[in-house]
Amino acid sequence: MDDVNHDDQAGSELSEAAYLELMDQFEQQFVKLEKLQEVILHEPDQFDNSQEQSVHQMLATEAELKHWLTVEPSLLSENSEVLLNAGKEEMLKICSQLEMVLSCYKTKQENLREIEERELKWLKEKAQVLNAATDHAKRLQEQHEKFSEHSILIDTKEKINSMKAYKEKLMESLGDILEKHVPPPGSDPNTNKKNIPNEEMISLSDILEMLMNKFLRTPHDPYVTIDSTFWPPYVEVLLRHGMAVRHQEDNFKIRLEAFF
Repeated sequence: MDDVNHDDQAGSELSEAAYLELMDQFEQQFVKLEKLQEVILHEPDQFDNSQEQSVHQMLATEAELKHWLTVEPSLLSENSEVLLNAGKEEMLKICSQLEMVLSCYKTKQENLREIEERELKWLKEKAQVLNAATDHAKRLQEQHEKFSEHSILIDTKEKINSMKAYKEKLMESLGDILEKHVPPPGSDPNTNKKNIPNEEMISLSDILEMLMNKFLRTPHDPYVTIDSTFWPPYVEVLLRHGMAVRHQEDNFKIRLEAFF
């Protein structure tokens, strides 16, 4: 049914003469095909099934194949109208196939564009997350550094205050010991005041405090000059017990012994 419709369509597109010529060529080719079919059907009866005949048949087939490979194809029809119509139909088929390819390409291109947009969006989100994480890490680092500096400062202040409190406690204890066992000059009623030439002499605790302050404030020059307020027995006690050292060039200068 489709062949009839196709023939009717071809006949409507071609002129009557061209159509008749084409149909005549179809009949001639059909006759040739029938003859070839009869030859093929009756060929097994013409030869024996021996091995030798099979080899000759194979050689003949190969020779015929080589012949047809060297033969240039000829036109089905020399009528230009028939050729034009066949070429037009072939071009329509090719255009239809190309349109399908173009449609597939556009669809694939659209899919790739959507994938690219999703990838760019994902990349942008990851970049935002990375920037936020970097900023957060930077803030944490700054807070950690500030906290570290603040904690170090607080710890240092606490140590200084602790050392001051410990120093005051030591000074109080030292003062109590010196007041009890080494009273200031002239405070002992049993002491002969004639042996004390200056009533303004300072106590041993004051001398020790002066030596310590001098040693701490100016460690490059820790020597204290001995004047009339220093009672010589106190100075001698400090020197004999290794708590103080005289200057190598000036006997009127002493400093606290370095105990470290």
